[in-house]
Amino acid sequence: MTQTSLARAQPLVLLAIAIGALGSAYTAQYAYGLEPCVLCLYQRIPYAVVGVLGVFAYLMPAGRYAREIAALAGLAFVIGAATAFYHVGVEQHWWASAAACGGGDPATAVTMDQFQALLQQKPEKACDEVDWTLFGISMATYNAVASSLMAAGAFAAWRRLGSPS
Repeated sequence: MTQTSLARAQPLVLLAIAIGALGSAYTAQYAYGLEPCVLCLYQRIPYAVVGVLGVFAYLMPAGRYAREIAALAGLAFVIGAATAFYHVGVEQHWWASAAACGGGDPATAVTMDQFQALLQQKPEKACDEVDWTLFGISMATYNAVASSLMAAGAFAAWRRLGSPS
């Protein structure tokens, strides 16, 4: 693939990745009732960033800022892979989550009215609960692998876009 064809394909590839990943996450949430935890929601952010980068790349003349966009997409995927790996560690109880997973602490309620309001709230989903697996592998694990591969692809495109044709 030449630099020009790579630069032309870049916006569509980035948009397809973002739409596919976010579409899958929202379908799992709204069509199948899989409630996301806080870390699940954090894992969506890099895909939104990649989608914005894809739109930006689409609006630019072909090839303009293609190398920079590839590098930024690679960075977003690295952050996504790190977040997903962290979530896998929480799921596997390798470490406790620093994120607010699992609802509020009743000890923070000061008055009886505040305590009753806290009890009536729907508790947040705990980050160490795995609702769905495929072949015994959680969505966070799949995301860690996919984000890592996409980071490698984005950095390979960055390198290719910087070399002479």
